[in-house]
Amino acid sequence: MSSYYVYVYIDPRNFEEFYYGKGKGNRKNAYASDTSDSMKMQRIRSIQRDGLEPIVRVVAAGLKERDALLIEKTLLWKLGKTLTNISSGHYSDNFRPPNKLHLKLSGFDYNCGLFYYNVGENVLRNWDDYRRYGIISAGYGERYRDAICSFNKGDVIAAYLKRYGFVGIGRVTKTAVRIRDFRVRGTPLLECDLRAEAMGEYADDDLLCEYVAKVKWLADVDRDEAHFKSNSGLFTTPLVRASLEAQPRTISYLEQKFEIDFDDILE
Repeated sequence: MSSYYVYVYIDPRNFEEFYYGKGKGNRKNAYASDTSDSMKMQRIRSIQRDGLEPIVRVVAAGLKERDALLIEKTLLWKLGKTLTNISSGHYSDNFRPPNKLHLKLSGFDYNCGLFYYNVGENVLRNWDDYRRYGIISAGYGERYRDAICSFNKGDVIAAYLKRYGFVGIGRVTKTAVRIRDFRVRGTPLLECDLRAEAMGEYADDDLLCEYVAKVKWLADVDRDEAHFKSNSGLFTTPLVRASLEAQPRTISYLEQKFEIDFDDILE
């Protein structure tokens, strides 16, 4: 048999499916010579101690390997909680993570991502400049450069300013470039009137320079009007960029304070 198939092991004591696999030839019966202590074999030995054998059935046949892998992964995702499988990495990026049905996720429910962005205000960057010119930035090292460059066009960000709170909700309209290459309506950003006077200090150094992304602010406030509530479980981090998908309390708070609906602006 040169084609692949997907098979299932069923416990004859309660007819519960407990393992899915893919293979060809006699792969489905390989448990007979398996001496491992895996969860699958523990279940099979328990069945055998009761004088029975697992029911083995092929559920899809005549497959190419990639199709067998996809069917196997689909069954594992659907019934993963009750199975003894250790799920492989095949197609893992194509499936929603387990136990996340209560959340809306980018790439599944949203075309774009929803992120926390840390302004990180200092001599190199200033919130007033961000509001005025419709930008965000980060730099002065590889990890910070990579973080700002990870934003994709269409991503929605919640900007946080340390010691103040959340100051804006924006949509990325242009991915990050070196500050020396960024222009505002045709004028180099470094020739604009910037409050962050040292923003261009490392402009000729691709590792240390600021990288700037274009943002359309959907809602923004002055630093003195920033939104935050201490000891309320709101998400913050010193990281430049972090996903907000698993932060329903923070999302709800931002929607209320900025009078926006993330479902509307992300879909």
